[in-house]
Amino acid sequence: MADTQVLDVAIIGAGIAGLAAAIGLKSHPRINVQIYERSTELKEIGASIALGPNGMRTLERLGVGNALDDKVAFRNKSGFPMIYRHYKTNEVVSVDSHAGQVEYRHLTSRFYRAHLQQALAEHVDPARIHLSKAFQSVKFDDSRQKLIISFTDGTTATADVILGADGIHSPVRTFFVPEAKTAWTGWVTFRSVFPLSHLAHIPDLPDEANHFWGPDRTLFISKLGRDLFTVVGSYQSDPAAADAPYKDSTWNSDGDVGVLREYYKGWSPLVRAIVDATPHTRIYPNAAAASGLETWVHGNGRVTLAGDAAHAHGGAFAAGGSLALDDAWAFAASLRHVFPEDSTAANKPTEAQISRAFRIYEETRKAHTDRVIQVVHEGNAKKLARLGTVAESDEELRARMKSRYDPTWIHEHDVVATFSRVLGEEEETPAVTAVAAEQARL
Repeated sequence: MADTQVLDVAIIGAGIAGLAAAIGLKSHPRINVQIYERSTELKEIGASIALGPNGMRTLERLGVGNALDDKVAFRNKSGFPMIYRHYKTNEVVSVDSHAGQVEYRHLTSRFYRAHLQQALAEHVDPARIHLSKAFQSVKFDDSRQKLIISFTDGTTATADVILGADGIHSPVRTFFVPEAKTAWTGWVTFRSVFPLSHLAHIPDLPDEANHFWGPDRTLFISKLGRDLFTVVGSYQSDPAAADAPYKDSTWNSDGDVGVLREYYKGWSPLVRAIVDATPHTRIYPNAAAASGLETWVHGNGRVTLAGDAAHAHGGAFAAGGSLALDDAWAFAASLRHVFPEDSTAANKPTEAQISRAFRIYEETRKAHTDRVIQVVHEGNAKKLARLGTVAESDEELRARMKSRYDPTWIHEHDVVATFSRVLGEEEETPAVTAVAAEQARL
């Protein structure tokens, strides 16, 4: 092994996608992964997060079995991913269902985001995570045949390839595609996570994840792992209105729990009891990309993206976590495909092989995430269209709840099958091209 070359992989961002990608590569003896995180400590921004069956399967595939434990992941005992209730009567109007048979450990689960990040971090050598490293720029050094990454603190690092997994406002994406900016959608969310004990006095507290719908806003409630509870209140405003509340607020900023309580003043006694007992809240003005990126591959084929950095869809359908995990798995699988662990070649992958790996990765993931972004924009347009219209009747509300968009194809997407299909198509391409060339000569 002394004469063999090692592939240096730099991952920018120690969130869900970044940590999962590192886990996917860590057993490879000739891939050296280093993670660079801009925060001063390893902590995840956000409150609650959901993973569908695809995300849970990917966690298991990566060997992160500790994240599937009931102590960390909360699952509805009924097996329904979500229960939809009327805002005034509390009655169940509709439910989401899994497609086909889903094993218990893969059922849709809710986490406190920090717990999920911690579960992932347990599988990464802390020495490979470098804090206070905010990405600034990157250039290719021809003499060293290496990428030189510059950070805002004046330090640098070298790598053969980079995975930008640095979130919705990704500096890596901005460096290569400055015009790919996210914009406020007008959707405002109040998020709270607190000990379940705050609600001990409520006798009829639902024991499952529930989504209460009203004519112009919603309230999501759920238990989380480790005896926590989450309350998420959301409503749509006009992003173009100069006086839109929270238009200039920043993501994860302090919120006024009094305002949250006022928003649900006319709702059912159960909802009011839960909101009144909520001790604090934070504001999350929703932002999303205007469209999917033309490509995720940059830096002369040596840089690619994952998670919100690649497809900032705004968190709709609670799909972001699972999308990030599937990205991470596909990224690692693509590199391993062109550079297998048992490779007898002394050299690390060539530029052509790296380009091929990134092409496989993008073809495995991008069409799926582009479709997610398209569907999200269509849904956002419908929300905006309802603003300023005649007040919705109770019958219309119930009909809208029952006819809501079905995102099963997102939550139960099979990334392994897609990866295999892409590999199969790649292997067929040379033969097809040869046949076409032969026909052209006839």
